[in-house]
Amino acid sequence: MLSSHDGSEARARRLAELRPGRHELAEVLAFFDELPAVRVADMFGTWRGGPLPTGHRLDGVLETLGWYGKRFIDDDDVRPLLFHDSRGVFEVNPDLVPVSFAVDHGLRLARWAPSARAARRAIRLLKTDKPKARLRMIEHRGVVTATMAYDGIPVNDHFRRVDERTVIGLMDIRGYTETPFLFTLERFGPRKLT
Repeated sequence: MLSSHDGSEARARRLAELRPGRHELAEVLAFFDELPAVRVADMFGTWRGGPLPTGHRLDGVLETLGWYGKRFIDDDDVRPLLFHDSRGVFEVNPDLVPVSFAVDHGLRLARWAPSARAARRAIRLLKTDKPKARLRMIEHRGVVTATMAYDGIPVNDHFRRVDERTVIGLMDIRGYTETPFLFTLERFGPRKLT
């Protein structure tokens, strides 16, 4: 377990300041760059996802569609997209999501109520029961940290620790590396980062 002397309390306070509203990407990246690395084994379990708005074109899109979070069973069995609806939480196959279309047009579609409702209903059609990503230690922004590499799309999510139950993810999308998408994950359940 982490102690309060490791800086986690200060990092959690800073994240609480950044969560509401939108902040400049440079400000959020500076905070991300100060965070310590995460080990692969520390990611095992189920995590609840949340926004960290920076003005990215994906801000708000996942939440509108019912994004729940991620599940890491082991280093080779990762369920990268969990969504929820009135029937419960389910896994979505990211291979069926057109990444560049989602980045380029997702926010506009998510803001238009009829398309958002239709997309939220249709997301269940992308359901899977198979792992669709892996966890590896990869260097990104000068730090080797736990990274989720999607199997079928050119995306890596790099994780940094805020405190014993919270990480920030940086989604590195091929073709969009100048404007990474950032999000939070909070552990769902008893396990804590060590």
